[in-house]
Amino acid sequence: MTEIRMTGEIRTDLDCEVTGLPAERWGEAVFKIGDEELVMEVSVEDKTIVALMAGEDAVWKGSYEGLKKLLKGEIKAR
Repeated sequence: MTEIRMTGEIRTDLDCEVTGLPAERWGEAVFKIGDEELVMEVSVEDKTIVALMAGEDAVWKGSYEGLKKLLKGEIKAR
């Protein structure tokens, strides 16, 4: 049996909720907005890596710690 290393949840304003989605190595949330997608991927294989993709052209990928620093304005995106 594989080890569950993280779980995921998705909630919406229409009282839809999915909780406890198990993952061994990675998980991905995809939201379709018109013809585009907004994607968040989390990998917990070695260290925690986060990838955010808004459409095909806007992508950020880095460590979980790097994402927290980016959101606090402590570092700038490349």
